[in-house]
Amino acid sequence: MGARLSICAEVARGGFSLAASLDLPATGVTALFGPSGCGKTTLLRCIAGLDRPDSGYVRIGEQTWFDSATGVDLPVHQRALGYVFQEGRLFPHMDVARNLEYGWRRVPRVTGPITREQVIELLALEPLLRRRPHQLSGGERQRVAIGRALLSNPRILLLDEPMSALDQARKAEILPFLDALRRQLTLPMIYVSHIIGEVVALADQVVLMRDGRSLGCGPLAEMLGAAAVSQMPPGREGTVLQMSVVGHDSRYHLTELESGIGRLWLTGLLLQPGATVNLLVQASDVALALAPPRDQSTQNVLPARVVAINPVSDAQVLVELAAGDQALLSRITRKAAEQLGLSAGLAVHALIKSVAIDSPAAGS
Repeated sequence: MGARLSICAEVARGGFSLAASLDLPATGVTALFGPSGCGKTTLLRCIAGLDRPDSGYVRIGEQTWFDSATGVDLPVHQRALGYVFQEGRLFPHMDVARNLEYGWRRVPRVTGPITREQVIELLALEPLLRRRPHQLSGGERQRVAIGRALLSNPRILLLDEPMSALDQARKAEILPFLDALRRQLTLPMIYVSHIIGEVVALADQVVLMRDGRSLGCGPLAEMLGAAAVSQMPPGREGTVLQMSVVGHDSRYHLTELESGIGRLWLTGLLLQPGATVNLLVQASDVALALAPPRDQSTQNVLPARVVAINPVSDAQVLVELAAGDQALLSRITRKAAEQLGLSAGLAVHALIKSVAIDSPAAGS
């Protein structure tokens, strides 16, 4: 089992300031999520010891890594952590096997909780062991960097936007490996990203950050649902729905999902029945109707209630909805809202295209 991380950090340098106080879980993936420049990487570097807070503390379990009040400040090499940078930073003169061995030899021990064989299998590194970094794709280099970090026997794994330098194809290649680590290892991980899709695919907990401040920390659906309007770029607002796989329609290659809000169909035969999934639903992909529509192509119709109507431009509004106990957003024209007579408390039906829902990742 991992160890909880407690951090309180204040940093003021030039025109930038950071003030964060967090108590993070001992297992699973915690995402530091917010726009670029909000302090995510600075906070991660303070945890690692790469940056020194002006005041505060960093503690993991019963061990203190930094405490400005007592003068404790362990150097990076004495902090039992693995750090994965944006570009991997592999040793170019070593093949993959030797890069992995560097991590394995970094911390003396008789037997570590994560074995070399386990890492190679989890990250599918066997075919790459004799290659040099220049012979690897970007996704392969990041898999090796993650493996090297894991083999240093860390108490926590820190990932600083590890997919930011990858194109969409390489991101799709590495996401399943990161999800496998989340599901199969008890090691706590902190994942920095400003990409909502990555957070939905990987995170169990989310720390929302803006302007150098931590706005809150909690379960994925709760935090992204509550902050959908304020944290996502205009036109890309969305919410996360948590659902379970019911079954598959192999004829049409669809997956059926359910939760307390109803049932949805999703393209692709995804996961096994009973698995929990997180769905990212963009507000622009949600249409509204006063009655259940007939003779139309949209497969997903959910009963909902209007919570609030927020103008976002002269022409558009963002409608906050409650679908059972889950939040949902719909971006429609102001004209459509007036023609439907939308107001707080009104019962409506939310229409969501199956092809519009982002592919889910397995929940915990």
